[in-house]
Amino acid sequence: MAPAIKTIVFPVAGLGTRFLPATKAIPKEMLPIVDKPLIQYAVEEAAEAGIEHFVFVTGRGKNSIEDHFDRAFELETTLEATGKTEALEGLMNSRPRPGQMSFTRQQEPLGLGHAIWCARDVIGDRPFAVALPDELMHGEPGCLAQMVEVYREHGGNVVAVQEVREEHTSRYGIIKPGAAEGPVSEVRGMVEKPAATEAPSRLAMVGRYILQPEVFGPLAEGRRGAGNEIQLTDAMAELVGRQPFHALRFDGRRFDCGNKVGYLEANLAIGLERDDLGEELRRVLARHLA
Repeated sequence: MAPAIKTIVFPVAGLGTRFLPATKAIPKEMLPIVDKPLIQYAVEEAAEAGIEHFVFVTGRGKNSIEDHFDRAFELETTLEATGKTEALEGLMNSRPRPGQMSFTRQQEPLGLGHAIWCARDVIGDRPFAVALPDELMHGEPGCLAQMVEVYREHGGNVVAVQEVREEHTSRYGIIKPGAAEGPVSEVRGMVEKPAATEAPSRLAMVGRYILQPEVFGPLAEGRRGAGNEIQLTDAMAELVGRQPFHALRFDGRRFDCGNKVGYLEANLAIGLERDDLGEELRRVLARHLA
C-alpha cells in the first residue's frame, strides 16, 4: 500500500506583479475571493483530502500569510465580547492546529522547481502534494481529494490536468498521455510551455501535484529550463517511466486567479453560489449588463 499523503507544499514566494499595485504590500495569495483569501481555499482543499502538514515556501514580504493562520488575540477577544460568535467561529475554524504549519524561504526567484526544492528538508523521504494557490479549484469533493483517490489506487505520481486551447499550450506544462481509463490517463512524457506545433497534447497541468521524494534528485542539479528557471516539469519528466505516473481530469471548475479576468470570474462564481449574496449580486449584475 502506498504511504498516505500527509504533507503539502504551497509555493507562495512569487511577487504577484500582474496585480500591482494591489500586491505591492499584500501577497497575491492573500487577495480575497469574496471574503476568504486564496491561500485559505487551498489549505481547506488540502485538509479535506486528509493532509495534515502544511509547508509554505515564502519570500520577503509574505509575513501576512503566516499571520493569517496564527491567533489574533485582540480581534478574537473583541468578537467574543461583542457577541459576534459566527465571525469568531469562522476565524477559529480557519486556523490549523499548532504544529501543522512549517515555513521556509525561497531566497531567490529561480522558478517553481527551485521553490519545491527549498522544502526538501521539511519533506524528507515521504511522498507529498503541491498546490499553487492562485489556481482555485472548486468542486465537491475537492481536486486534491480526487487526486488522493487516484494515488491510493495507482501509487507513484499524480497530476491534475485540464484541456486548454491549442494557442495556450505555451503557458503550461503539457503531458503526453498514454492509456486512459475514465478521467485517469497514464503519463508517458511532459514538456514545459511548448509551442502549439510541438505540444504532445492539449492536456495542461494546472497546479495540483502528488509527487514522490525522488523528484528532489533532478531538482538538486539546478538545471535551467523554460524561462531560464528551474522547472518542476523537467524534474517530473525524469520520473516518467521509472515510477507510476498518472494524470487526472478532475471533476470541478478551475479559476486561474493568476490573471485579472480569472480572479474576477472566481469572485463572481463563488459569490453567486452564496445564499447570503447570490440573489443581490444577480440584481447588481443585471443592472450593469442591461
